[in-house]
Amino acid sequence: MKLTKEILDSVRHMEGFPKGADEDIIALSDPPHYTACPNPFINDFIEKYGTPYDEEKDDYHCEPYTADVSEGKNDPIYNAHSYHTKVPHKAIMRYILHYTKPGDIVFDGFCGTGMTGVAASMCGNPDKDFKLKIEEEARKEGKKVEWGARRAILCDLSPAATFIAYNYNTPVDVEQFEKEARRILEEVEKECGWMYETIHTIDGVPQTDIHGKPVKGRINYTVWSDVFICPNCSGEIIFWDAAVDKESGKVLDDFNCPYCNAKVNKKNLEKAWVTKYDKAINETIRQVKQVPVLINYSVGRSRYEKTPDEFDIKLIEKIEDMDIPYWYPTDRMPEGYNTEQPKKSHGVTHVHHFYTKRNISVLSWLFNKISKINNKIVQKKILFALNNVQQRHCKLNAFRFNVSFPSNITSGTLYMPSLIKENNIFSQLENKILRRLKPIFISMKRERETTLVSTNDAGNLLLKNNFIDYIFTDPPFGDNLMYSELNFLWEAWLKVFTNNKSEAVVNNVQHKGLPEYKELMEKCFCEMYRILKPGRWMTVEFHNSRNSIFNILQESILKAGFIIVNVKTLDKKQGSFKQVTTTTAVKQDLVISAYKPKDSFIQGFLKKAGTEEGAWDYIRQHLEKLPITVENKGQLEVIPERQAYLLYDSMITFHIQKGASIPMGAADFYAGLEQRFPKRDGMYFLLSQVNIYDQKRMELELNDQISLLILDEKSAIQWLRKELGKKPQTYQEIQPKFLQKLHQIKYEKLPELMDLLEENFLQDEQGRWYVPDISKQSDLEKLREKNLLKEFEEYKNSTGRLKVFRTEAVRAGFKKCWKDKDYATIVKIGDRLPESILQEDSSILMYYDNALTRMGEGHV
Repeated sequence: MKLTKEILDSVRHMEGFPKGADEDIIALSDPPHYTACPNPFINDFIEKYGTPYDEEKDDYHCEPYTADVSEGKNDPIYNAHSYHTKVPHKAIMRYILHYTKPGDIVFDGFCGTGMTGVAASMCGNPDKDFKLKIEEEARKEGKKVEWGARRAILCDLSPAATFIAYNYNTPVDVEQFEKEARRILEEVEKECGWMYETIHTIDGVPQTDIHGKPVKGRINYTVWSDVFICPNCSGEIIFWDAAVDKESGKVLDDFNCPYCNAKVNKKNLEKAWVTKYDKAINETIRQVKQVPVLINYSVGRSRYEKTPDEFDIKLIEKIEDMDIPYWYPTDRMPEGYNTEQPKKSHGVTHVHHFYTKRNISVLSWLFNKISKINNKIVQKKILFALNNVQQRHCKLNAFRFNVSFPSNITSGTLYMPSLIKENNIFSQLENKILRRLKPIFISMKRERETTLVSTNDAGNLLLKNNFIDYIFTDPPFGDNLMYSELNFLWEAWLKVFTNNKSEAVVNNVQHKGLPEYKELMEKCFCEMYRILKPGRWMTVEFHNSRNSIFNILQESILKAGFIIVNVKTLDKKQGSFKQVTTTTAVKQDLVISAYKPKDSFIQGFLKKAGTEEGAWDYIRQHLEKLPITVENKGQLEVIPERQAYLLYDSMITFHIQKGASIPMGAADFYAGLEQRFPKRDGMYFLLSQVNIYDQKRMELELNDQISLLILDEKSAIQWLRKELGKKPQTYQEIQPKFLQKLHQIKYEKLPELMDLLEENFLQDEQGRWYVPDISKQSDLEKLREKNLLKEFEEYKNSTGRLKVFRTEAVRAGFKKCWKDKDYATIVKIGDRLPESILQEDSSILMYYDNALTRMGEGHV
C-alpha cells in the first residue's frame, strides 16, 4: 500500500498535519501501519479488526482497576529510547488485561513512545516471570487471566514520538538488522575513524611501538570546557582548569582567577565569546568559546586519560576546516521557552550548533548510509537507533565525575552545561544496536498487523464512532514539558516537524495559557469519548504538581461526557496506589478511571433531568460501576467514592455537566441514600453488590485509616465527621487533633472549630459532640446552608477582588445561582476570585465554566 501526494491532500486539512515536505513525510512513513501524518488507512484497520457496538447485544461489564501496581522503570524495553516521559509497558499491561479481551482494540491519543502498543501486543507474549506473577495475583482473587494480543491504535502530534512508537511496535528480521548495522558501522568507521584517534601518552611522553611509530588510541570521549572572562584582569579563565577539583571530582562554587588570583564565582562571570563564519548557513555567528580539556581513550582493553596535545588540537582544526559531503540538519531553532536557554547562554541558534564538527560529520556519514538501505523496516530500525543516540553526542551532554553512563542530559530542558562530554559515536551506536536493541527485537515477537500509528492531533481523529474497546493515555501536563521544542533535534534528523498550533501546553511563546490548554484538552477528550464504545473505560495517567492543571484535566474529562469513578496516586517510593481524598494530592502520578455511560442511560436521564428520579437513576448506574471491594495487603480498603459526600458531589457534577438543575440538597440526598441503598462501613451498595461485600468483610479486616489534611471548610467537616464517627468527643478532646491536621490555605476564611461543630454536629448531655442521625441532620444542613448563603450575599454586595472568603459559601452560592439559572452572578463572582483559586478548586471551576457556556448559548 502506498502513501501518495494525492492521499496526503485528503488529510492535509486536518489539525496537527506536520511540517515537512511531502516527499519527506512519505519517506518516513510505512503505510498502512505508520504514517508521519494523519493516517488515512485508519478506518481500514477498524473495518478489518473492530467489532461494531450494539447496546442490545452488549454484555460487557467490568469494575475499575483497583489493584496495586509497582512496575519499575529498569526494564530493557522501557530504556530502549530516552524519550522524555514513558509509562512502563508492564504497568499498562495490567490495565489492558483487566479491561479488555484478546483481539480488542486499545487507543492512546498521546502515545509518546508507544508503550500502550507494546503492552497490547505483549499481552500475547508476556515474559515468563511477569506471566507467573500476574497469574498468581489473579488466582488469589479467584480470577482468570485472558492472555492474547490486543490491537492498538496509537496517535501523537509529534513525528518524533510516532516514529519511535512505530519502531517499538514493528517486528524486524533481526539477522538482517544486525547485518546491515554492522556493515554501515564498519564502512563509516573506515572512512571516519581517524577523527577519534589520539596518540597514546604516558606522563606527557608519546608512546611508540616496536617499529618506532606512535601508538594510537581510540577516543572514548573528549571533555570540552567553557571559557570565562575575569572581571578583574580580563584574563580568559578556562572553567575546567580553575573551577574543577580533579581529586575530589567536585566543581567549586568559588575559585580564583589563574592570572590575578581574584576570587570569582561562575554566576558573576561573563563568558568569552568568539565570532566566526558558519558556512552551513552562510552567516557570521557569535558563540561561547569552548576548548578541549580532557581526552579519555583506549589502547587495547586499557583506558587512559590525557590533556589534549598538539596532535589532538591539529586534528580538531583539520575537522573544523573540512567540508561535510553529506546532508545534515541546519534548521533554525524555533522561538520557545526551552529553546531560549541555549541561544542566550551559548549562542546556539541552529540544530547543527548543538554538535561538535566531529560528531555531526560522523552522524551525517551514518545518515547517508542508512538512507540507502533497501529494506525499509531495517532502514527505519537503524535510523531509530541513530536518532536515539544522537542526543548523547551533542553539547547537551554534561561531563560528570564518577558517572559511567554515557548520557547526562538535564531532562525536560535544552540546558547546555559548562563542561561537555563529546562521546565517540561508533562505540555508543554499536552498543545501542547490538547489545541493547537486538535482544529487545528478538524478545518482542508480534504480528505485523497488531498496531497502527498515526501522526496527528488527538482532538481531530479520523476514527469512526463507538469502535474503540479501551483507552489508556498519558496526556501532556500543562507547562511541565514543551514537547515540540524538546523534540526539535530528533525531528530535524527525520526532516518532519511537529505542527504545534494544536499542542496542548501552557506556553507564553505560543500564546497559550490555562484557558487555551483547557480548550485543547477538552477537544481531545471529546474525540476520545466519541470513538469509545459506551460502557467502556478510559484510564488517564498524569504527572503534575499543580492543582490547577489537574483540575483542568478532570474538568475536561467530565465536559467530554465521561464519568470519573476514582482518582488514585502512584506512590513511587512504595510502588503502590493510595486513594486520593483531596485534589491537592497531585505531587505524585495520578491515575484517573472514567467510563462512558451507555446511550440508553443518557437518553433516559435527559428526560428526567432535574428530578429526584433522574438523580437516583444516576446513583444506581454509578454504584454499579464502582468497585465492590478493594484489597490491599490482606485488608479491605474504604472506597471513598461509595461514601455519601462523594456520591453527592458526583451527582451534582453530572447534573451541571448536562445543564440540569440540582434536584435536592445534601440533607435530603443523604436521607434518600439511607432509604434506598444498603450501607456497610459508611459505604453504599446496590442490593446485588452488598452480599459480595459482606462475604469479603467476613474474611478480611477493614483498614479505614484514610488520612485527611484540613485545608478548607469542606475537608474540615469531612475530618470531623470521620473522627466523631468513631466516638463522641468533647471540644477539649478534639481540638488538639484538629490543630495537628490543620494546613489552612491562605485565602480560606475558615470558621472557628466551635462554629464548625455547632453548624454541623450535635452535643450530648456530657458536652460531647457527635454525628447526628439522618432525621436531625436535615435541620442542621438547612441552617448551615442559610448561614453560607447569607455570607455569599455579602460577597455579591461588595466590590473589588475577593481576597479572603469562605470557599463553602462560594460553593453554596453558586449552587443556588445554578438552580435559579442566575449564570451571570456565578460569572461575576468567579471573575472576582483569585485566578489561582478559580483554577484550583474543581467545584468552583465546574460551576464557573458551565455558567460561561450557558451564557454563551443565550441563557441569562
